[in-house]
Amino acid sequence: MNNLFKILIFIIYLTPLTSCKEEKTPKVSNEWIQLFNGENLNDWFIKISGYPLNENLYNTFRVENGSLIVSYSGYENFNNSYGHIFYKKPFSSYKLRLQYRFIGDQINGGEDWAKKNSGVMIHSQSPESMGINQDFPVSIEIQLLGGLEDGKVRHTANLCTPGTHIVMNDKLVTTHCIDSSSKTYYDDQWINLEVLVIKDSIITHKINGIEVLSYSKPQIGGEYNTMKEREGELLTEGYISLQSESHPIEFRNIELLELEK
Repeated sequence: MNNLFKILIFIIYLTPLTSCKEEKTPKVSNEWIQLFNGENLNDWFIKISGYPLNENLYNTFRVENGSLIVSYSGYENFNNSYGHIFYKKPFSSYKLRLQYRFIGDQINGGEDWAKKNSGVMIHSQSPESMGINQDFPVSIEIQLLGGLEDGKVRHTANLCTPGTHIVMNDKLVTTHCIDSSSKTYYDDQWINLEVLVIKDSIITHKINGIEVLSYSKPQIGGEYNTMKEREGELLTEGYISLQSESHPIEFRNIELLELEK
């Protein structure tokens, strides 16, 4: 009886400890969500500078052969028509992965810096909250760049911060764009991008499975900030959008694994 009593006491003592441990373990969904179905733009919202929400100027954003394409075939001149296509709902903690490639030539009127330049915006303000003439949402941008000249380094999966700042190495960084450590990719090969986002604690960029940049504490502030009343606020969630900046680009296999705390 004495030994049995000791065993029961041990089990009772252990049970709440095990329970607490389980509660602190993050829950991970095993199901990747297909954000883009490869057939149409259902579940996506479009905002192009100078135009109302969901006016898809000259069919800029379209679906062809299973890809979401940013096309300028209907344009004569870009005319600063910066645009974004937003997934319908915000996310907080997740892994996002997709493939992209630059195609064709830049449209007339595009800035020199925008050649083979696009982006994926995360922790973004909602499309309906953007001003009619607002070029870029307040967000964190994973900047996508393609190589222009053989032998000339041009990293991809960089960080740009329209209306935001971040923290790296325990220091607030207010520089608008920061290079990653990626290789330079030329021509029109498909590139694999993966982004890990854990609220405001960590954001990591990977290219073709290799980590190329990491930072934390995304917050509102700086250039392009249209929400001055929220200056310094940490961003724990937001919308995901894909950018149109004057060079044609294709996206495919856009999927997300939501991470739950």
